[in-house]
Amino acid sequence: MAGTAAAVLVAVGALTYSVAEDGGSADTPGADSADAGFARDMAVHHQQAVEMSYIVRDRTEDEEVRRLAYDIAQTQANQRGMMLGWLDLWKLPKVSSKEPMAWMGMSGMASGEDGALMPGMATNTELKKLGTLSGKQAEVLFLQLMTAHHKGGIHMAEGCLDRCEVGVEKRLARTMVNGQRSEIDLMADMLKERGAEPRP
Repeated sequence: MAGTAAAVLVAVGALTYSVAEDGGSADTPGADSADAGFARDMAVHHQQAVEMSYIVRDRTEDEEVRRLAYDIAQTQANQRGMMLGWLDLWKLPKVSSKEPMAWMGMSGMASGEDGALMPGMATNTELKKLGTLSGKQAEVLFLQLMTAHHKGGIHMAEGCLDRCEVGVEKRLARTMVNGQRSEIDLMADMLKERGAEPRP
């Protein structure tokens, strides 16, 4: 396990360093660029996935769900660190005055009502409910919320593939698309095993 963690840290460091090369001083993205917008918004999006994963890990004894939650939390926390590190390298603010998703031309499409700032994000009410459930009920709600969360994340990552210019950031976005699609398939099977389905 320690070896795996060390390998992840080395990979994160390599990706963070390579974005400095990709960005270069002359080609550093602007504050309103898709590259900066994606890094900022996806860091927020990922933070909620990490939060949901830690909530359900404490609400169930099911090893399959706990393992999935741990994997999601570790992966998205590491990716979030990369994106915030890139913003530091680019000397860009981590918070923008523009609305979330403006870099995708989607300002105002996510209402922000009850904390759901971007596509797929759970509301504050849903997070609170997750924290009150246990066992199978917690597992089902987590899998439903995370499936919707991943679908929103894939939409954003595909937006970066279309609009971002920094090569290493586009490669990370591709990794997100592939990884989250795979997890959506896994969660669909896990929901079926529990007599439930993803939310429409």
